[in-house]
Amino acid sequence: MSEDEGPHLTPAALFASPRPYQTATPVPTPSPIPPLTEFLLPTPTPFTYTVAAGDTLSGIATRFDVRLDDLLTANPGVSPTALQVGTLLTIPLGGNTSGEPTPTPVPLTILQTDCWPSAEGGLWCFALAHNNYAETIENLSMQFTLLDGSGQEIGSQVAYGLLNILPAGRKMPIAAFFPAPVPADVHPRAQVLTAIRLSADDSRYLPIALQNTLVRVDWPARTAHVSGRAALTTQSTTAGTLWVLGVAYDQYGHVVGVRRWDSSAALNAESSLAFDFLVSSLGPPIDHVDLLVEAR
Repeated sequence: MSEDEGPHLTPAALFASPRPYQTATPVPTPSPIPPLTEFLLPTPTPFTYTVAAGDTLSGIATRFDVRLDDLLTANPGVSPTALQVGTLLTIPLGGNTSGEPTPTPVPLTILQTDCWPSAEGGLWCFALAHNNYAETIENLSMQFTLLDGSGQEIGSQVAYGLLNILPAGRKMPIAAFFPAPVPADVHPRAQVLTAIRLSADDSRYLPIALQNTLVRVDWPARTAHVSGRAALTTQSTTAGTLWVLGVAYDQYGHVVGVRRWDSSAALNAESSLAFDFLVSSLGPPIDHVDLLVEAR
């Protein structure tokens, strides 16, 4: 396996009197957007593919509907005649079209698109994707567009999932940041660009479970402290990379913050790894935190 370097944030100080919780049921009622303090989110992961046994560059190009020349250009130093298992390839977006990414995405449901202003006048936007398919979805990306009051486009960018995969039945936000200045009266729009069904026999991602998880939302509910352990659920294998994603929601079920914890320490079937991190709110108080995990 290969080692991935993930972003690292400086944790904020915890408030006293933490309160544990089990679950909470969101209520679909709009909530106001209050002022907030500055908070940095992890940098999105690129649109990548890890070479598996039996792969060829031409086959990968065909799978993602990109030209072989574009794939080679995006991955200098990779030899088409000596492709190694575990090599991380960058998949160029829009190889066979003008400006539109490929391949045709799975039509995922976007449950909500909310934005929260930053202290310096920028705007953080979250689009919450729901995988309502039986298969895991890989390489999720979205196009974010900001519209003014008259419906005119004032900004647009592509953003990527903080995990490479979204399991069946789960939800994951995609985050995009628009730097200052951003007009006050704007409306976000999000469109799925890439979302690929993962083959059932794909062995790149390993089955893993979270154990002894604890979330403490610290008064005044602007920061949550997340801890627990991760363990593989299959024998005779080792994970070279482990990611745990914490998604903070307010009492109405709106995404108000995300944080990804990264570990490049090897994890085998006979052991487990402890994780411990903070996730902060960009908007209203945190009501609960949902966790997603990925091992490869």
